[in-house]
Amino acid sequence: MKNINALITSMVSGNRSLTFYTALAGLMILIAVACTPKKETQRPWPEEYSRILRIGLLPEHNLFDQMERYQPLATYISEKTGIKIELKILSQYGNVINDFNSMHLDGAFFGSFSYALAHQRIALETMARPESEKGISTYHGMIFTRKDSGISSAVDMAGKRFAFVDKATTAGYLLPLKYFKDSGIQDYRNYFSETYFTGTHEDAVYDVLNGLADIGAAKNTVFYRLASHDQRIIEELKVLARSPEVPENALALRSDINPSVREKLKRLLLEMHKDPAGQKALLKLGAARFIETTNSDYKPVFEYAAAAGVDLNTYNWTEEQ
Repeated sequence: MKNINALITSMVSGNRSLTFYTALAGLMILIAVACTPKKETQRPWPEEYSRILRIGLLPEHNLFDQMERYQPLATYISEKTGIKIELKILSQYGNVINDFNSMHLDGAFFGSFSYALAHQRIALETMARPESEKGISTYHGMIFTRKDSGISSAVDMAGKRFAFVDKATTAGYLLPLKYFKDSGIQDYRNYFSETYFTGTHEDAVYDVLNGLADIGAAKNTVFYRLASHDQRIIEELKVLARSPEVPENALALRSDINPSVREKLKRLLLEMHKDPAGQKALLKLGAARFIETTNSDYKPVFEYAAAAGVDLNTYNWTEEQ
């Protein structure tokens, strides 16, 4: 605008010479450029990514187990589409939201509550989630204790030790919050002798099993996956409460990923169960296929959070736990 104003001043004060007409032409060019609307651009492949999609993974299991489960899927996608997938294991559930900027993530396999939180803060589009051989594509949270603990209700939990998973999990935190509210427990920090966060569902299960905590919360899929290799979990633990069914961890990508890239990836996920190589990758993930997933599938999560007294717009999952 400074350049335009200078030209106008020059034109008004000077005579109509060659300089005048040169200035007039320059003014017209500047005005045309200034008035040309800027086109909205998609970012199919940010230059610094070199055709890589960085996908975050939640710490349901330990680092090695998570990579063993998801790496075959990443390799399959790369081989079939030419899209290189770089997996990033996150240290905490809430980090999947913070790290979209700091780690340049393009997407993540979100848990139900972490997706509900991220949806309020990041422009995302959920795509697909795994379904088991039994046709199950949801999970629920469970509160459990040892069978020999003498605990059978919230009343029996007073003065005991409770192991949560993370403040951005449905099973490992939202379920206990709703349970405490329904049981009339106003401040759980004062109700229990100790509360802490394990960081993974696996650790929450084993902390209760091994007596480090009296009560714990985790998702049923992890609980029974561990139990399939460790019979003590079924023999020595009992379930006290459970949450509603919510969507299994689904892949969501940033909304500004080019639509053609997003659709290509989505189509591959939804059809990979028809390919023998895809079936092998799914087997490692513990799934039979991927099914389409939309934001409406998370309605139970939004409702459950509201019933637990959680405002998704102001909820702080990073405050000191």
